[in-house]
Amino acid sequence: MTTKIPATVITGFLGAGKTTMIRNLLLNAGGRRIALIINEYGDVGVDGEILKGCGQQACKEEDIVELANGCICCTVADDFVPTMNKILNRADQLDHIIIETSGLALPQPLVRAFNWPDIKSRVTVDGVITMVDAKALNEGRFADNEEAIAAQRAADPNVEHENPIQELFNDQINSADIVLLNKADLLSADQLLAVSNQLKQKLRPGSRLVHTSQGVISADVLLGQKAGAEEDMHNRLSTHEKEGEVQHDHDDFISFIVELPSEQTKDSLLACITKTITTYDILRMKGFASVVGSDARLLVQAVGPRLNSYFDRAWGTDETRRTQLVVIGEKAMDVGAIEASLRG
Repeated sequence: MTTKIPATVITGFLGAGKTTMIRNLLLNAGGRRIALIINEYGDVGVDGEILKGCGQQACKEEDIVELANGCICCTVADDFVPTMNKILNRADQLDHIIIETSGLALPQPLVRAFNWPDIKSRVTVDGVITMVDAKALNEGRFADNEEAIAAQRAADPNVEHENPIQELFNDQINSADIVLLNKADLLSADQLLAVSNQLKQKLRPGSRLVHTSQGVISADVLLGQKAGAEEDMHNRLSTHEKEGEVQHDHDDFISFIVELPSEQTKDSLLACITKTITTYDILRMKGFASVVGSDARLLVQAVGPRLNSYFDRAWGTDETRRTQLVVIGEKAMDVGAIEASLRG
C-alpha cells in the first residue's frame, strides 16, 4: 500500500461526550466509510450499543469492534494490535478508522502502538482529539484546591500528594491535536471564557481549542488533520513519562455493575440514582434500564451529580429486559453503600 489509512484517536475523561460526538460524526460522515474501535472501562458495553443504533452506511454494525477488557492503553499487545490487523486486512473498504478510548485511558501508549511494524506501514494517526466536559471543568472536578494542599504541606512538609484525576486530565490534554471543550452551552459567557483561558495554558504548541455543544462538530474539522502523531510522541509525553516512568495502571479507580429489579417505574429509578450520585462522589454512571410501562430501553448517563436519561430504542424480541448500571469512581468509594442506595 502506498497510501496509509488515517486513524483518529478520540480521548477524554469519563462523561466528556465522546460517544455522542462520534454518533453525530457518523450521521454526517460525508460519504466516508468508517470503522470504529470502542474501549470501555466496565463490562456493560453501553457506548457500543449506542453507536450500533446509528443505522448508518458510514459505519455498519460489522464495522464496530468493542474491547471491554479494561483500558486499551494497558492491553495494546493483547487486544489493540490484533484488532487493528483484523480491520486492516479489509482496509480497502475503509476511508478512516476511529478509536474511542476509555475515559480512564492514557492516549500515549495507544498512539505509540502505531509504530508497531505491521501497523506502521499501513495506517497513521491522523489526529488525537481530546474532549473536555466544560461544566465539570468549571466545577473544579479535574483540579485540586491548591490553597488547601499548600496549607497541608506547610503544616507537614512530608505530605505527598498525587491527584490521579488531575494527572490523567493533563496527560489527555497534552496528547491532543484538537481539544474540544464540549457542553459549552451549559456555561455562561463569562464561565466559558474563564475555562477556555484555563485550558489554553495547558495546550501544546500547535494544538487547537474548539467549543462544542452536544458533541456537534463537522467531520471536516476533525478528520484530515494529517498530524502523524505516532512520529511526534516526544512532544506528547505523559506525566509519568516526563518523570522517567513508563508503567501505567488504574489502581486508583474501580468499576462495578449493579443489577436492579426491572419492576421499577422510570421516576422511582431516576429518584434512586439522583439520590445516589448526589450523596456519593461517583465519577461516572451509565447503563440501560427496563422500566414499568414502557417497551423501550431507557439509557441512563450520569457525570458527577448530573443525570440524563432517554428512551433510545425498543427492546428487541430476543433481548432480556434488564436494568444494569456501570458505576466508576476512585478506589476509596463505598461500593456497598452505593449498591444499597441504588436499590432504595
